[in-house]
Amino acid sequence: MQASMIQSTRRGENMKRHRLLRRTLAVLIPTLILVLAFAVSGVQETPNDLFNPVYQVYEYVKGYFYQPERINDQQALYGAMKGIVEQLDDPYSEFFEPSEKTAFDESLNGEFSGVGIEITLEDGVLTVITPLVGSPAEAAGMRVGDRIVAIDGESTEGHTLTESALKIRGEIGTPVILTVVHEDDVREDITIIRETIVIEAVRYEAMEEGSIAYVRLLRFESDTTNELDRALETFDLNGITGLILDLRNNAGGLMSEAINVVNRFVDDGVVLITQDRLSGQKKYYARGNQIRNFPVAILINRGTASASEIAAGAIRDHNMGILIGEQSFGKGVYQQLIDFPDGSALKITAGEYFTPNGTVVHGIGLPADIVVEEDQDPIDVAIQWIKNQAGALMPFDITASISGTPSTP
Repeated sequence: MQASMIQSTRRGENMKRHRLLRRTLAVLIPTLILVLAFAVSGVQETPNDLFNPVYQVYEYVKGYFYQPERINDQQALYGAMKGIVEQLDDPYSEFFEPSEKTAFDESLNGEFSGVGIEITLEDGVLTVITPLVGSPAEAAGMRVGDRIVAIDGESTEGHTLTESALKIRGEIGTPVILTVVHEDDVREDITIIRETIVIEAVRYEAMEEGSIAYVRLLRFESDTTNELDRALETFDLNGITGLILDLRNNAGGLMSEAINVVNRFVDDGVVLITQDRLSGQKKYYARGNQIRNFPVAILINRGTASASEIAAGAIRDHNMGILIGEQSFGKGVYQQLIDFPDGSALKITAGEYFTPNGTVVHGIGLPADIVVEEDQDPIDVAIQWIKNQAGALMPFDITASISGTPSTP
């Protein structure tokens, strides 16, 4: 398995933006951590002859198929390897052939044409986590939760995330038709012209005559924390009364960057708990923030996923901030990337993460402390909440602060 950011007509003219131009794949695959690994231990023991029947099938095909020129040994091997991974029924685990691995690497580092959506598989159905802010997909009317049932008339059933991503990508200026079923069950063909996708990782501005800082994080890229630091330097941190951290439609990125961002707001203690078969449970700690504590209003929605949920959950659990908006997406697992000499690779879900309080995120998401209704502006709600916290000591009793907030539904 990401709507509007700021009402540009109301606040866009005064917005100060520090652009981090990150060219990324048109269809981003949510990931938390990519770890190169060349040996895996702790795997369950299996009989040495378990895969003998697979080799026997291969031998029979080689010996009996009536058109032997159609037999491709390499593709036969890759097909068997993909089958092993596909039986996991895990949308985040995939075997990449060399060309697919190249495309995956480029999706994180290169310049591409596409439509600008984050996708995942929910119950085997290609589903939109979020259209990226300012993307062709957003402009065309793609919505969070849309199910993409066909690409250019071809069904997406049975396709992996990467296969679907590659079909949606294409030459700049060319159209792609996505057949979607919206959450109200309305079916629609949406034609989108592919463009080069550029993401501004960090946007920021001063609000309420400089008394409130607003920072929006759109992705957790390799230098997002540095960009956040530069944004914070533009504010009078000794004079502001609070900060709005906007994580709406942020589908995640690097786990390390999420932890670094949390370190800007949490004094000390555990900020993340992970659990996997090889390492068991591991805890990550704050190193001590370098800025004055003040109320932090974190905006979340259904497009808030993965690394964004790590950041939001950690700040919330330490009573350094409050979650405003709607339930987040619920991607609480992370992946390892294992490279092979021929250029192929295995991306495998290796573990699960939890918030500092031990809260399960995967498949559930983070609930908002203050739920924002459709007719409310989340930023306005956040501003009012910060104003109500004047003089509050940090960390503070969030439960008490919520009960005294007039804008709480």
